[in-house]
Amino acid sequence: MPRDLPRSVGRAAVLRVPRLSTVDLIAIELRKAIFSGALAVGASLGEVEIAAQLGVSRGPLREAAQRLVQEGILVAVPGRGMSVASIEGDDIADVYEMRLAIEAQAARRVARTADVEALGRVRQAFDDLAAASEGDDARAIGDADLEFHQVLVDAAGSERMTRAMATLVMQTRIVSFSVVDGYSVRRSISPTYQVLLDALGAGDAEAAIAALEKQFSDAVSRLRGDVEVDTVEVDVEESGQVFQPIGSAELSPGS
Repeated sequence: MPRDLPRSVGRAAVLRVPRLSTVDLIAIELRKAIFSGALAVGASLGEVEIAAQLGVSRGPLREAAQRLVQEGILVAVPGRGMSVASIEGDDIADVYEMRLAIEAQAARRVARTADVEALGRVRQAFDDLAAASEGDDARAIGDADLEFHQVLVDAAGSERMTRAMATLVMQTRIVSFSVVDGYSVRRSISPTYQVLLDALGAGDAEAAIAALEKQFSDAVSRLRGDVEVDTVEVDVEESGQVFQPIGSAELSPGS
């Protein structure tokens, strides 16, 4: 069963809704399984088995899966059902270009407003990333890295941007799983993070965006195998029992 994951995985479902439907709950569980690697890149979505594990009928499962198809997380092949997406080649840069569009605008807002509380949340997310990077848990480092970027976008105060970023967080994780050599993360924190934080604190949006551009360019080069950096690797554990029954459980937004 997938362990607890960054809040962005649940955030991609619905926001400001007190009660989630069965379809919402299924969509969150599918995202968790894909984000954790329990449902591997390219793996077929076995409707019968997954529905049985979740304790739901195939109708709401299919509806939830269609949502993920629209988000680019699953792919549907006529006559072959659905499978987990794979993001490789030029699509890697495309994901990061979309992220830059969202995160650059978030940086502009955060720099312009100079909201002390929002900046504090971003700095705390960086501290969490720094703490994770002191260890050798690649998954923890990767989770903290993606959470940092989600928190940056959240700090802009736009629900639409938050929702869009949550989907891009999922796609970024799929990119990492799609790499031929397997899932890995950079061992050391890029100096662009501190440059970004300093620029946001100084209200310098352009410097912050330049830091993001450099950071993403380096990430794309690493993921494509164009450059070599010291990394931490992890083997994705496979488990027959991927899901636990959702039953009548309810999740609060953002959980």
